[in-house]
Amino acid sequence: MPYFSIIIPVYNRPDEVNDLLESLSKQTYKDFEVIIVEDGSTVCCADAVKRYASIVDIHYYYKENEGRSIARNYGLERAVGSYFIFFDSDCVIPEGYFEALNAVLNRHYTDCFGGPDAAHDSFSDVQKAINYSMTSFLTTGGIRGGKVQLEKFTPRTFNMGFSREVYDRVGGFREMFSEDIDMSTRIRQAGFGISLIRDAFVYHK
Repeated sequence: MPYFSIIIPVYNRPDEVNDLLESLSKQTYKDFEVIIVEDGSTVCCADAVKRYASIVDIHYYYKENEGRSIARNYGLERAVGSYFIFFDSDCVIPEGYFEALNAVLNRHYTDCFGGPDAAHDSFSDVQKAINYSMTSFLTTGGIRGGKVQLEKFTPRTFNMGFSREVYDRVGGFREMFSEDIDMSTRIRQAGFGISLIRDAFVYHK
């Protein structure tokens, strides 16, 4: 069984999913499965999934639209890995992401982590501006290369992971505004450690 289960909720993002799967196909560390949960999309990403199905261990599910938290929980229920990773469908993953993440977890294991995001050189000026605003000090504590108060650090689901033990004890995501903040809060309250892993960054459109 794979060590990592990557869970991605999708709603009408076929082009972005294609770019995401392309980046996952190039990972230098490959002990993972990818679970795509199509949350009632009218423009599906099934063709992109088929394109990479022979390269990446992908499991594709289509369900009625119920929201991103329920879609993530749907993926969690079907994941077989020991550690769950969450990306947004408009992320691109650097090829060394899982190699870096695995190395850090082997050195200093943590049951929950979050990583930064960055703007790729290929992004438009608008994408870069939006990306910067979403990772500023006011919105995420300045995790992009700046100082961050780790006792208050809150992983966000564009780049977040936690262990199966966390899931077994804390449960899944609640369908609510800022569901990832709620999840991080419940994980901390359950006594689990939360770490920022700076080397595990993503490009977020």
